[in-house]
Amino acid sequence: MAHPDLHPLSLLAGGAVSAAEPWAPMPYRDAPRYDAAQVIKHWDRLHVGQGMPPPAPGPLAEGWALYHSGEFARAANLGLRHGREGLILANQATAIYATYLEPREAARQALFRQVAESAAAQIAEEPDNCQALFWQAYALGRYSQGISVARALAQGLGSKLKGALEHVIELEPQHAAAHVALAAFHAEVIDKVGALVGRMTYGVRAETAIELFERGLSLHPRSASALMEYARGLLMLDGESRTAEATRLYERAAGIEPVDARERLDIELARAGLSD
Repeated sequence: MAHPDLHPLSLLAGGAVSAAEPWAPMPYRDAPRYDAAQVIKHWDRLHVGQGMPPPAPGPLAEGWALYHSGEFARAANLGLRHGREGLILANQATAIYATYLEPREAARQALFRQVAESAAAQIAEEPDNCQALFWQAYALGRYSQGISVARALAQGLGSKLKGALEHVIELEPQHAAAHVALAAFHAEVIDKVGALVGRMTYGVRAETAIELFERGLSLHPRSASALMEYARGLLMLDGESRTAEATRLYERAAGIEPVDARERLDIELARAGLSD
């Protein structure tokens, strides 16, 4: 049996990283902590707009409690032990860990590929699985940033990401994070290839990005990650002319009281961004 604190996934870049290497721990002792009962009680606040029902009391609820408490490796391992129902937990824990805490670039990129492939396999069986579509898109987006957005677009990953997020929004119009992620995609592509090429080749528009950011924040106004993504998007679309507005968004993010470990990590990023 694998140790619960060891790496729960096996697809690693070129064999450069051992599957037995531990994940980095959550660095902030003041992050909120949850047990299974508390997760179920606060589910709607913890999963704003996802359209995902809370788990029944039992192992998966305990796994989500581990996730929201910052025990990402243990949450991912527990999810993987519970079949299809646990895949969303495993993929979410893995993707968030890779985004915020994994220090090794090769391992980070391998984790994003693992999540994208795991979610794609789930989508092949359940084409309208909203959560699988979102985490596939999330992982592809982060992976693309790691290899460069331009290279990812050349590989066709942009179209796959965009299609998945648009499908999520069709299935779950209240999915705040999908609106923000799709907005960020529009902004990233325009930033890398320009407005004209972006519109003609990838169907992205600056005005659509702003509309999506605004919609995402209207659905989840206390999302620190959404506030920071909006700030980044404004700077990508309009440059230094939006610095003051971007700073205000970062200030809002830094002032949020974190609801779980991921938000605690977001707030630290917001504080760091303000100090740069």
